[in-house]
Amino acid sequence: MESAEQNKLLTQVGRGTPMGQLMRRYWQPIAAAVEIENNWTRRVRLLGEDLVLFKDRQGRLGLIAEQCPHRRASFAHGIPTENGIRCPYHGWEFSAQGKCLNQPNEPDNCAFRDKVATDAYPVEELGGLLFAYLGPEPRPLLPRFDGFVAKGAIRMMGRAMLPINWLQIMENSMDPIHTEWLHGHHYEFQKEQEGVKVAISAHHEKIDFREFEFGITKHRLLVGQTEDSEDWTIGHPIVFPNMLAVGNGDETSRYYSFQIRVPVDDENTMHLWYNAYIPPRDALVPAHLLAKVHTYDVPFKDEHGHFIVDNVDGQDMMAWISQGTIADRSQENLGSTDKGVAIYRRTLKREIKKMEQGLDPMGIVRDPGRNQQIDLPNETKKHHNSDGFSSFMLRTHAKYSPIAADLVKVFEPGKPASLPEADQLALMAEISQSET
Repeated sequence: MESAEQNKLLTQVGRGTPMGQLMRRYWQPIAAAVEIENNWTRRVRLLGEDLVLFKDRQGRLGLIAEQCPHRRASFAHGIPTENGIRCPYHGWEFSAQGKCLNQPNEPDNCAFRDKVATDAYPVEELGGLLFAYLGPEPRPLLPRFDGFVAKGAIRMMGRAMLPINWLQIMENSMDPIHTEWLHGHHYEFQKEQEGVKVAISAHHEKIDFREFEFGITKHRLLVGQTEDSEDWTIGHPIVFPNMLAVGNGDETSRYYSFQIRVPVDDENTMHLWYNAYIPPRDALVPAHLLAKVHTYDVPFKDEHGHFIVDNVDGQDMMAWISQGTIADRSQENLGSTDKGVAIYRRTLKREIKKMEQGLDPMGIVRDPGRNQQIDLPNETKKHHNSDGFSSFMLRTHAKYSPIAADLVKVFEPGKPASLPEADQLALMAEISQSET
């Protein structure tokens, strides 16, 4: 249990708050690069700040405060220039660094131009995603984690704007036990109401958490597994402070999957699913699959306003959102199986203290040599891929991807992009246990 004040410490991400300052030490994804290719501007809300992503006439990207410091009109409707963007209201021009370059119809006054500089933040691209850094200089390097730099990958990104605080999503990733119930027994109950009897839940014998350079690895031992299983010996990482990484495959083909929980403000989170698939060596890959990051929205409610719980990610979103906009941790009662949640909260508080002492928090990268490619610890022999690639696509957010059927053709040529329900049910336990 956390006090009301401790809950505020962990959940508030605006300027000047401890957690907001910690989050600003890390690069945060704001869009797919393809989403700005045919647009000059894009609104961004990040860590409580309203911003505009833009490109100038040379194609260079900038990220500045949305309101012009002159009369507060929005740069979302701005006019691109060779070196920046003009406010559409009176034409004042600003660079990607936030410097006022020109004030049409005003007397030339360098001191006045310098005075009206606006907030601006660096933007970098990695793996087809655009990342922003809102923290102090000198900025750290944008970490080149394995799935973002893997060569020859087919990439896609799902997105859901969730009306909740970022922390309750991250705490889900520190809670292995929920998979046994939310993705197991709860799903069994859903099918029972349809007159279908299934038994897919798998009991956890043990759980464990181990800190490493970039975060915390999560480990589970299920009934029927031995202690040399990779779920127990390797696990998969929670990359500090706000990303979950999982994966699968071997040297012939593999995929990387990241869930990134981007704090929009205290009450909203942009949840991203970023997947990179390395095709089998002999696979025929259509050129359009490699041309860009394929984006799509992941729904969490149907047309009647009911939660969609027929897939793993929909079940998770139902549980997160039903806790309330900001979970009231002063009213909770943690048990022994919540030790991962407790560890994560202690880690957040510890890293805030390090930051306040002028030290780099966990996982900050400043050595270019270390940053060529950062391979994360991750299981490779996952149960959920045991019956093929198509089953994975059907039971997760990936079912909504515009390239889902194309991916099945690449990884399982000749196999239909759908399975009979009986086959889907048989795979549910394996998928749910290792995906979250």
